[in-house]
Amino acid sequence: MSQEKVRASHLLIKHQGSRRPESWRDPDGTRIKSTTKEAAVAQLTALREEIVSGRASFGDLAGQYSDCSSAKRRGDLGSFTRGKMQKPFEEATFALKVGEISDIVDTDSGVHIIQRTG
Repeated sequence: MSQEKVRASHLLIKHQGSRRPESWRDPDGTRIKSTTKEAAVAQLTALREEIVSGRASFGDLAGQYSDCSSAKRRGDLGSFTRGKMQKPFEEATFALKVGEISDIVDTDSGVHIIQRTG
């Protein structure tokens, strides 16, 4: 029996409480270490509003703002099954319908918005 798979893209904003406070956009972590969780949530909320209002595409903003290396693929994480991602991320992704965008999801990596793509 095959496990249920989803495909998703995400946009990650790291903050000073993130487990690894550096990224491809901020290799030494200077910006991330000075970003509060509240500021990261506020930035991500504004980016989500740009997407849901139709003023910007998920992929364009993920490519520009995400602290995950998946930004190079417009946020695309590919397909995955349960048990492969941090629990809050997994639960949020599997709860979405294809095409839907999550609210803010908080993990040890930072704060995310997720778009289920498959």
